[in-house]
Amino acid sequence: MAPLHSRIRTKSITLFTLILFTTGCSSTDSATQALDSVTNSIGMEFLVVPPGKFRMGSNSGGKNELPIHEVELSAAFGLGVTEVTEQQYTTVMGKSPKFSNPDNAINSLSWNQATEFCQRLSDLPDEKAAGRVYRLPTEAEWEYACRAGTDTAYSFGDDARLVTQHAWYNRNSRQDTHPPSQKIANPWGFSDMHGNAWEWCQNWFYEYPNGTTTDPMGPPKGKTRVLRGGGWFHREPDCRSASRFTEDPNSPTKFTGGLRVAYTAS
Repeated sequence: MAPLHSRIRTKSITLFTLILFTTGCSSTDSATQALDSVTNSIGMEFLVVPPGKFRMGSNSGGKNELPIHEVELSAAFGLGVTEVTEQQYTTVMGKSPKFSNPDNAINSLSWNQATEFCQRLSDLPDEKAAGRVYRLPTEAEWEYACRAGTDTAYSFGDDARLVTQHAWYNRNSRQDTHPPSQKIANPWGFSDMHGNAWEWCQNWFYEYPNGTTTDPMGPPKGKTRVLRGGGWFHREPDCRSASRFTEDPNSPTKFTGGLRVAYTAS
């Protein structure tokens, strides 16, 4: 768990960002408030993201990022401040794949393995008592949290030269993931939304609609699941807030994903 002064600082930054975000005109109607912080029984920290609206997609990437469309998220949700580490994965699963460093963000999981982690975390007695049911974030939840009120290519603006300050990617990663929170967090306090471990999302891949959508979940079935955020092996454009990739959910390789855990806030 982060020191108290660190958590207070995160909440202050978050409050300031939401004030700017909600007094603007482009992205959300969330009430001005700090994001509450929750720490679970194994020390994973979450921020509770409020409902709101944002513009999802981009004109700067591939066709699967079009069209830009408005999305409304009608309910609050919890989202991990950091990506799941190798040690956290081992603690919950009781076993570990071949790892590089227990403090690093976990990588090389299939979608099915990432989902099983969420299920087993939910089954821990203290988490059941707290009423938290963990899952992967939907793609819309992920991009909303990644953007953190911004409408630019990255959560820190449009200048790709700044990626190295905010992300582990192919120019600075030394071909591996790293411990979370070593790079600058986004305006809401989430770390490594750009780069480090590629992050699985809950939904099957789908083509974006033309109009406004509310709580998009994707189709009930499909062939590939979605990965977001880019990873340690990607270039700058692949780490943008809107970048989306797909992969067979059964396929764990060196170049597939890790995860950031979400839960539905009551």
